[in-house]
Amino acid sequence: MQVTNEQIIYPSSDGQPMADSTIQYKLIVTIKEGCESLFKNDPNVFIAADLLWYPVQGRPDISQAPDTMVIFGRSKGDRRSYMQFQEDNIAPQVTFEIRSHNDRQAKMYKKLAFYNRYGVEEYYLYDPQNNDLSGWQRIEGNLEIIEPMEGWISPRLGVRFELGEDGLEIYRPDGQRFLSYAELEEQGELNRQRAEQESQRAEQESQRAEQESQRAEQASQRAEQESQRAERLAAKLRELNIDPDRI
Repeated sequence: MQVTNEQIIYPSSDGQPMADSTIQYKLIVTIKEGCESLFKNDPNVFIAADLLWYPVQGRPDISQAPDTMVIFGRSKGDRRSYMQFQEDNIAPQVTFEIRSHNDRQAKMYKKLAFYNRYGVEEYYLYDPQNNDLSGWQRIEGNLEIIEPMEGWISPRLGVRFELGEDGLEIYRPDGQRFLSYAELEEQGELNRQRAEQESQRAEQESQRAEQESQRAEQASQRAEQESQRAERLAAKLRELNIDPDRI
């Protein structure tokens, strides 16, 4: 008996942890959130981390969960998995993998073959243990190795890849680096401190301007008082038949 699509179950989990180390987890979150920030104003870019992608309808046994994937042409929103056949058959254009310390080379070859077969346009693999970055770009139907990767700019994302002393660095088109959550918190705190300092300086300037205005008002009042005293004196002199202009 033929099995209908309604009877097919596509699991939302592969039973594997998102990361095997704090370093791997930190990098996955940094890349995912960096991409989210990059396309936050575009409603038709869907970005996910460790989400199962099913490229073939009726084949729940064919799946992959990229550490991060970016899909242009699909709306943002929550999903339990990415079933390509329900998403206008649009495959993820960009995928990222952060290699775990216990990932065998055969596993990485398998992922590359999967991404090559099912239409990924750009695939980036970073090994934090060796600070090594590899990349592939689809050329004439196949994923071809990118050489060199240092300074490479992603055609789809517009981001630039660098390898610093502390590991992988990804820079936005505006030159800002993808930051971890802790770095974002630190930057936010620095921005708040700068804003507070600017507010205090503005308040001080306002107070100084107010004081200058008060001093000017007081000087004006003194001048007015002096003018009034001079007028009264002149009036008294005239009463005594003395011309004040000749004194």
